[in-house]
Amino acid sequence: MITMTEIARLTGVSQPTVSRVLNGNQAVNPEIRERVLACAREHDFQPNVMAQSLVGSRTHLIGVVLTDISNSFFADLVKYLEREARASGYSLILFNTNYDPEHEKESLDVVRRYRVDGLVAVPVDERASDWNRLIGKLDIPTVVITKQVRGMDSVYVSHEEAGAQVGEHFREEGFEEYIFFGNTEDVKYQGFAKALKERDPEFGQHLTVISSKKEQKIQAALEQYYSRKRRRTGIFAYNDRRAVQMLGILQRMGVKVPEQAGLVGFDNTYMCEFLYPRLSSVAQPNEEMASIAMRRLLYKIDHPEDDRTEDHPLQATLVKRDSSVRQQK
Repeated sequence: MITMTEIARLTGVSQPTVSRVLNGNQAVNPEIRERVLACAREHDFQPNVMAQSLVGSRTHLIGVVLTDISNSFFADLVKYLEREARASGYSLILFNTNYDPEHEKESLDVVRRYRVDGLVAVPVDERASDWNRLIGKLDIPTVVITKQVRGMDSVYVSHEEAGAQVGEHFREEGFEEYIFFGNTEDVKYQGFAKALKERDPEFGQHLTVISSKKEQKIQAALEQYYSRKRRRTGIFAYNDRRAVQMLGILQRMGVKVPEQAGLVGFDNTYMCEFLYPRLSSVAQPNEEMASIAMRRLLYKIDHPEDDRTEDHPLQATLVKRDSSVRQQK
């Protein structure tokens, strides 16, 4: 790849003049400017954005740190973020932490080294003091997406309210026992449990939590559960991937969905429509979230003097399908 020094040699002008031309300075003799630009075009010159960033110019790069890119919800989110960024002349650098705080720390270190202009992040644990410290060290505009972080720009849906929608749905559908497939520290679980408890103070006696992600342990827990329970059970999985895993195990065990067990996932990914039965799931407005988050970040990049933060709560919607709705006879 040709450099500015080589362009200077080929065109017979000084390297500082080449630099001024390629950086858009109009105060250069038109004939010289055209000679330099023609040479740059002929040799497909690409500017060194890392070098430019060292002297205070923007890199026009935005870091995006996600927790699980294999989840199609996040793949969609990146698609919408990239579309919004590209429209304003920015490119993305993507990092996947796989829910690992150490990997997250390494990713943020790379973000700092690349001198990106801004960051969109899904934290592994937004309550961790270490995460807030690492973000503070970056000293760049940052917007949190899908989660709420106090004191930072955040674009998200209320996971507590979304979980409550699932709890209400199970009650309306006549489920008498409940399984939460995930971690009880998850805000979705807290909303789910709160909604059920408001209707039935004794609901804790009818609730089972399965937190393992391992197929054999999940099936063992379900076999033990169904050896004791006979009543219709509503199962809430913390995302669609785990809901699909649960559906496969239930079908292998011969448990009928939704007659014996109703199942609801989270994220409303494309696969929900193509399963049998079709999977009920909580939909997040990912296109709207991405658009708001990127527009807010670009504003922060362009207005560094404005240190206000904005909170953007959005509405989640439970999409009810065959996996949790008993067919009317």
